[in-house]
Amino acid sequence: MVKVTVCGAAGGIGQPLSLLLKQSDLITHLSLYDIVNTPGVAADLSHINTKSKVTGHVGAAQLEEAIKDSAVVVIPAGVPRKPGMTRDDLFKINAGIVRDLAVAAAKFAPKAFMCIISNPVNSTVPIVTEVFKQFNVYDPKRIFGVTTLDIVRASTFVSELIGAEASSLRVPVVGGHSGVTILPLLSQVAGTDKLTQEQLEKVTNRIQFGGDEVVKAKDGAGSATLSMAFAGARFALNVLEASVKGTSNIVECTYVHLDADQAGAKETKSVVGDIDYFSVPVELGPNGVQKILPIGQLSAYEKKLFDAAIPELKGNITKGSAFITEGAKL
Repeated sequence: MVKVTVCGAAGGIGQPLSLLLKQSDLITHLSLYDIVNTPGVAADLSHINTKSKVTGHVGAAQLEEAIKDSAVVVIPAGVPRKPGMTRDDLFKINAGIVRDLAVAAAKFAPKAFMCIISNPVNSTVPIVTEVFKQFNVYDPKRIFGVTTLDIVRASTFVSELIGAEASSLRVPVVGGHSGVTILPLLSQVAGTDKLTQEQLEKVTNRIQFGGDEVVKAKDGAGSATLSMAFAGARFALNVLEASVKGTSNIVECTYVHLDADQAGAKETKSVVGDIDYFSVPVELGPNGVQKILPIGQLSAYEKKLFDAAIPELKGNITKGSAFITEGAKL
């Protein structure tokens, strides 16, 4: 049996994400958790004639039942970013939500692959790590920050410029998952050598701040939910494809602790220095992170982007870790 739990399943990301996961034959039990409305979402999805049974769980009293023995726990829970909201504002609200869900996972599904979508990912992934450490169940190979939306956006935006097919264009995007910490490696994509420096800078900025574009367009009605659901489902299903089905050579960029593969991370560390977390190309396997792959050659422009990103990212990581290590014992 393969149980997947979506925490925040009744929200703007959670509902379409759950719909996409319901279509997979790899999942036998889709467990939906939220603080409101999950029984209705579960009833709706349960009418779809695919393999998985669907259960809905609502409120803290039902969290154990929702999460127990899950193979994968996907966490899009939290509040969306609204116009004028900083990621610091988001952190104050979402950090506590992620902490409580991580505690439940550490207690009731300690071997689950944790797919963290809740923003700010640069800080929420360290929160999950520190919670798992306190419960002595920490395995860096199994905790992922889902940065796939950055890759999806990059594929879309770059393909428009170079005339490539968006669905098959692979644009590596490393670093973190907010603003200047998002580092698209456009120099590694065939066809971008035809772009001017101005075009490179504009599309880089668009990839880094694509979320703002959606927040502005929705005019107070939310943030990137549908594209994030697509990206989150793609990543979770790839984790299942590698771990349950045993498919090899599945590579995704994802935000992980570099201890997940210390040998593989040496090349990254030689570029980024002393930093614990970084989104890197990862080969997925039966135990999660099979191998951290090299980030490859950087252009002079990309090296400047890295210089701007590292201090910001370090601050984000420290903030997330300190939320647990300097807070009350769990």
